Amino acid sequence: MNIKSINYLDYGTDKLGTIVLLHGWGQNIEMMDMLGRPFSDKYRIIVLDLPGFGKSPEPDKPSSVSDYAKAVYMLLKSLKVDNPILIGHSFGGRISICYAAKYPTSKVVLLSAPFRPSTQKSSNWRVKIFNFVKKYKCLKGLREYLRKKWGSEDYKNASEINRGTLVKVVNDDLTKYAMTIKCPVLMIYGKEDAAVPITEARELEKLIEDAGLVEYENAHHYAYLERLNQTLAILNNFFE
Repeated sequence: MNIKSINYLDYGTDKLGTIVLLHGWGQNIEMMDMLGRPFSDKYRIIVLDLPGFGKSPEPDKPSSVSDYAKAVYMLLKSLKVDNPILIGHSFGGRISICYAAKYPTSKVVLLSAPFRPSTQKSSNWRVKIFNFVKKYKCLKGLREYLRKKWGSEDYKNASEINRGTLVKVVNDDLTKYAMTIKCPVLMIYGKEDAAVPITEARELEKLIEDAGLVEYENAHHYAYLERLNQTLAILNNFFE
């Protein structure tokens, strides 16, 4: 990935360090900036349009979670940022897990972040047909047709490269990364999240050495926005 082409905001003062905000799939800077503004009097704030989203051009080939973590690291290195505080929502949370396992990190905040392929079983007839077709290389054309016709909205709305990235990302198991994170990790998840069940959040908490899970009642995949004031208060407490 070309880090020089990544669009980002850089503001605030680094009296107490740098906070880096990473948005979810299909989102952009605007979805995370409200978590940085309140802390700009004490922290340097960097908010990214991840490659392929917002005003950042997509990578030249489908990329993994590890590829994105490396791109973020290289960008921060060019900006002379060490040991950042990472805040990642969903896809940005996946990147944060990988980053914290591989590179020096002060603290991590995971917002509704999945960490492994979904273990939920589906009785949907479309899923059964697609899984059958997947077994045979000679049916590759039919597989791609069905993927486009029946795929998720994220998949259908993505470019060809981002589709390849999405497949890599959702099938990436980050368990080994989670188990090696040594810095403090705050987790904020909604108990009614259909995309990332709260049971998954509880499993992830067990894997991380120093993690604490906050569960929001009656909140969903964007729990941090549904309870924005509460989230900001919790973040402030965690940072200090």
